[in-house]
Amino acid sequence: MPDLADLYPGYESRWIDTSAGKIFARVGGNGPPLLLLHGHPQSNVMWHRVAPLLAPHFTIVTADLPGYGWSAAPVAQADHAPYTKRAMAAGMVELMQALGFVRFRLAGHDRGGRVGYRLALDHPGRLEQLAVLDIVTTYDMWHCFDATLATRAWHWTFLALPAPFPETLIGHDPKSFFDSRARAGAKAKDAAIFDPRALAHYHAAYDDPTRIHAMCEDYRAGRTTDLVHDEADRTAGKTIGCPVLALWGTTGLPANGGLDPLALWREWATDLRGFAVESGHYLAEENPDATAKALLAFFAP
Repeated sequence: MPDLADLYPGYESRWIDTSAGKIFARVGGNGPPLLLLHGHPQSNVMWHRVAPLLAPHFTIVTADLPGYGWSAAPVAQADHAPYTKRAMAAGMVELMQALGFVRFRLAGHDRGGRVGYRLALDHPGRLEQLAVLDIVTTYDMWHCFDATLATRAWHWTFLALPAPFPETLIGHDPKSFFDSRARAGAKAKDAAIFDPRALAHYHAAYDDPTRIHAMCEDYRAGRTTDLVHDEADRTAGKTIGCPVLALWGTTGLPANGGLDPLALWREWATDLRGFAVESGHYLAEENPDATAKALLAFFAP
């Protein structure tokens, strides 16, 4: 990708070898460790408006998931690993351990939230607390899929179609595809909600066919292996052992897809709190002050 603006001045850049491939992360701030994970179709830079508000209280680690941003985009296996949330979660545990953090807090938006709750389920004891932004579980998304949700989350089925169909269509005009998804998720229905420097990062990733394919593999994993993992845990009655904060945008997908986020999360988390933030889907970029305030109140050391 071309040279892009540094949205984390003073932060250290790290590339860490993990079982999910080489992971890129920025590290800065002071205090107990807090891992921030992004969603689709973004990268670690989505936290650039929130991180300065959290950094006085936490050591911030903001990482790119496999196939996103500056992280490696390995060839997918038959089960779509390393783009399964189980494989991504294992990679994040290895990343944090390499940085010297055995236990940590985690806030994840969108796909990053899915990695977060999978990490909590697969690696009990690793997370002090978990915050998930504008999602319900993959289990609940697929089991609640109806006409209402389908009109808001059509990309779930489109991106999960077999290769190379979605990759080919996106590749004809990747910038337009990104901007259409961004506008749909934003409360203002305008990609101008993003800092132009962050938008340049996102557009650059969408110009890379390898990363477009990786993002599709992420959604293929969600339709298959991730769903199987969630269904197995649901059948077994497995729940998240740490406190959970669920935040969602007032015009985000859970609130406007016919879902009840708190009711659904109560099936997965025994220690749960949550509320809506005045925002669309992109809470950290549309309303960073309210998002940071909510995270600080929850994660307070």
